[in-house]
Amino acid sequence: MRLSGTRRLVPANSFAEYAPEPNPETKKKDVVWFALDEDRPLFAFAGIWTEFRGDRGTKSKPIPGPHLVYGFLTTSPNAVVEPIHPKAMPVILATDEERDVWMRAPWDEAKALQRPLPDEALRIVARGVDKEDKTAA
Repeated sequence: MRLSGTRRLVPANSFAEYAPEPNPETKKKDVVWFALDEDRPLFAFAGIWTEFRGDRGTKSKPIPGPHLVYGFLTTSPNAVVEPIHPKAMPVILATDEERDVWMRAPWDEAKALQRPLPDEALRIVARGVDKEDKTAA
């Protein structure tokens, strides 16, 4: 697999997942925000972009391609994310070295970055009804 021409960094300072169960007080699922620490330093998701040739949009109003599309890699969750979202978490590149490897290294080296962030490197920084991390804004 050769992805070097399509790798990108998706900058972020926090990300959220819905709690698995409704909050007993609000009867709605809380939005749980994760960051490297309370100060929300910048990090990046390991991203990939490509050109999609085809229709996007609704069936009634398709928009013909080509379209530039992107996504970011996910991996199994670490112990911080798993209780909230047991299926996956984003691949987080927290250091300059990791970001450089993702962007420049051969795939055999870069693919090793598709792993959970160590438990101690991530924490829950907010929880509640807000769908925006207002502290990070």
